[in-house]
Amino acid sequence: MSKKDTLPGFHLIAKPTGAICNLGCKYCFFLSKKDLYPGSTFRMSDSLLESYISQYIAAQKVPLATIAWQGGEPTLMGLEFFRKAMAMVLKYRRPGMVIQNTIQTNGTVIDDEWCRFFKQNNFLVGLSLDGPRDIHNAYRVDKSGRPTFDRVIRAAKALRRHKVDFNILTTVHAANGDRPLEVYRFLRDEVRTEFIQFIPIVERDEAGRVMEWSVGPEQYGRFLLSVFDEWVRRDVGRVFVQTFDASLAAWAGAFQSICIFSQTCGTALALEHNGDLYSCDHFVDRNHLLGNIEKESLEKLASSEKQRRFGRDKLDLLPQYCLKCEVRFACNGECPKNRFLKTPDGEPGLNYLCAGYREFFRHIDGPMRFMANELRQGRAPANIMKHCATGSISQAVFKPGRNDPCPCGSGLKYKKCHGRAG
Repeated sequence: MSKKDTLPGFHLIAKPTGAICNLGCKYCFFLSKKDLYPGSTFRMSDSLLESYISQYIAAQKVPLATIAWQGGEPTLMGLEFFRKAMAMVLKYRRPGMVIQNTIQTNGTVIDDEWCRFFKQNNFLVGLSLDGPRDIHNAYRVDKSGRPTFDRVIRAAKALRRHKVDFNILTTVHAANGDRPLEVYRFLRDEVRTEFIQFIPIVERDEAGRVMEWSVGPEQYGRFLLSVFDEWVRRDVGRVFVQTFDASLAAWAGAFQSICIFSQTCGTALALEHNGDLYSCDHFVDRNHLLGNIEKESLEKLASSEKQRRFGRDKLDLLPQYCLKCEVRFACNGECPKNRFLKTPDGEPGLNYLCAGYREFFRHIDGPMRFMANELRQGRAPANIMKHCATGSISQAVFKPGRNDPCPCGSGLKYKKCHGRAG
């Protein structure tokens, strides 16, 4: 971004309860953020709510904007808070402007009344569920250490009963990292979800050591490719896995909508319960505090040079090892929060999950090339299932020839681009 650039469609995650949650998930990185605000009530005031809604809508230079709620656990604010929010959206929305409403929740308090509200206001609900009972309950417990699986399943049934659009967010960690197909089939067949996000848990202690519940790099790669192999044979066009959708966008040369795989970042900010604005949900710390929207305008803070630099650093600080990688076009170094290893050459900035991602992206190269070509020809990517109906997926069938165009969309021949490392 140049100094004159604006952020026409920046995304913002609002945290009306800050880090306060009714669960005590063992791997949660955000619960400790409450220490940033000692003595706080951790409730967004009505005046700040209106300031946020009005400023956010005014700052959007596009006809479509998303109001996103997260936590902690945002439903702890109660339904009346969100009813006020919807009234303010109607008050400040410009004619012809479309507002999408989303909320990420652990689901433990979701009942019929919540579902009626979500349906009436066209909410997209993200529901956190880590897999079958024993897997989910391994880490996702309440403050008393009690399991939460039954409460989340009850929420999923209520959402489906009221025909509320929802997706499942599944974290991948030490307890489910070696059980990919069990997790995927449970979500697909028993929860009957069509939309799944897999989020790798990578957390470190104060000394920088990776915590025991984190997923391993190779383990995460195996998890993804195991799910992919089942998905590509039978579920393309029926089940939508965010990582696979993002991968197809990369192979097709389309816009990358997921920040972790984009070349730069900085357009997904986090708003705390008191109006403090941070560079990113994963960087809620004093070094990445941009300011407070009750003292400076949201638009000014979001387009500040400090935030621009944060976004550019994702690309500018990418090690040479990554810049030369044949799957960089799909990965782009993933999230900066995970870049804490050194490359084989001793250069800092290698992503902890690199080994897993390299294995995964190499594994899916052939099928992705096939599906990307189907898209370009105006055909359905789901056609690949006809070619993968039996046996293992043969990379040889789909591997680009040396003189074929490189799948990254550079315009170069494969042998002159990403095929050099092959």
